[in-house]
Amino acid sequence: MTDWIDIAALDDIPPRAGRVVRTTGGCIAIFRTHDDRVFALDDRCPHKGGPLSEGIVHGHAVTCPLHNLVIDLHSGQAQGADEGRAATHAVRVEGGRILLDARLLQARSAA
Repeated sequence: MTDWIDIAALDDIPPRAGRVVRTTGGCIAIFRTHDDRVFALDDRCPHKGGPLSEGIVHGHAVTCPLHNLVIDLHSGQAQGADEGRAATHAVRVEGGRILLDARLLQARSAA
């Protein structure tokens, strides 16, 4: 069974934007797309560590603000096969609230 943590209202994140959630184990970028889908990735570009939460959201991708690397929000995969991947995390919307998988926070705090 998955425990979920309520982190924000869907309306707290404008469409085509991202926000950061700070945890003891690192920062998580939460993205809302034009079609109100929500995704969660580590807030660190696999290329040079740029803050993905500050990137430009287009379609179901985000462009890193440092070097314009495009990251797929579904998989976390960077545009070039050799550019790496950002870790993805389970997130869902329920009753207008964004919920993040609590196992992520528990695993990070235990490390």
